[in-house]
Amino acid sequence: MTIRVVIADDQMMVREGFSVLLNAMPDIEVVGEAVNGREAVARVRELAPDIVLMDIRMPEMNGIEATREIIAADATAKVLVLTTFDLDEYVYQALRAGASGFLLKDASARQLADGVRVVASGEALLAPTVTKRLIHEFSRLSAAPRLMPAAHAAYGELTERETEVLVLIAQGLSNSEIAGRLVVADSTIKTHVSRILVKLGLRDRTQAAVFAYEARLVTPG
Repeated sequence: MTIRVVIADDQMMVREGFSVLLNAMPDIEVVGEAVNGREAVARVRELAPDIVLMDIRMPEMNGIEATREIIAADATAKVLVLTTFDLDEYVYQALRAGASGFLLKDASARQLADGVRVVASGEALLAPTVTKRLIHEFSRLSAAPRLMPAAHAAYGELTERETEVLVLIAQGLSNSEIAGRLVVADSTIKTHVSRILVKLGLRDRTQAAVFAYEARLVTPG
């Protein structure tokens, strides 16, 4: 199936560049563009894309606010945040707003396309440098309000193995990588992930990762 993408960025050269790169892929099609966050929200409502590539710094409505509105309107929407700023505050805010991934704009064409595919498949996507910084941010903001109180209340329902899988999700590992680490089948990990999401009432792996950080299951190493 073709992955349908909307690109939201206030710089025309960025939009055109990403469009050319992604449309060159046989399994990806750019179906729309937006020049600001407000227009991005409208495009998503109109086109129902599989993925939104969302810049953070845009006029009228920034990418964080747009992501929050898009997810509020459709909990199944997937937003991949793109930015040139590898700063803690953006990682933290984007994921708490409901983004399914975070990628820096200096990523290669292959990394960009692979990122779209990863998020479309339901996996979380965090640039390696971002994952480490995110852990530090959640640890630093020890007094930050919890995003998902219901998930914290249900945490005790997880089995020991499910908790182990949750920690590995938060560290940015894919299902295959977790299966390799725990020496089990990929299908077993997929089942564990599904049960974790159901028990905690979370919508995707990225929310599971955010929960793990909030619950201090992952700490700076």
